Amino acid sequence: MGEQHTVKFPQEVLDEYAALGVDLPALFSAGHLGTRMGVQIIEASADRVVGTMPVEGNTQPYGLLHGGASAVLAETIGSVGAMLHGGSSKIAVGVDLNCTHHRGARSGLVTGVATPVHRGRTSATYEIAITDEDGKRVCSARLTCVLKDAPTS
Repeated sequence: MGEQHTVKFPQEVLDEYAALGVDLPALFSAGHLGTRMGVQIIEASADRVVGTMPVEGNTQPYGLLHGGASAVLAETIGSVGAMLHGGSSKIAVGVDLNCTHHRGARSGLVTGVATPVHRGRTSATYEIAITDEDGKRVCSARLTCVLKDAPTS
């Protein structure tokens, strides 16, 4: 589904995780569901995560972008931000996702931008704005993740 993008992480973040044997770009290539839906993470830091997803292949019976597809994009990029905020000793697990769908999209790519609303020791909340190729907002979402201790090998 379209060209492949390399996930962009700050070098110091890549180095921190690489020292632990974790390949962040591979880990956050959007996972199995995101891969099937064509999600691409194109920018990632604890302060801002940007991802895209094609409308084609992710529609409901009326030919519009499926609301669940917007939810997948929102949870994917919000979780990346929460994980980067938590650092290498934490994992981010989504516990609440709220999506408001404003307008339909029939073609092209939608872009999600996740920015933090709250970043604490045990939870992180991100607001996600999903827009169409004309910059019109398709969906507003909010994701809260709990930050759990990463399992030790």
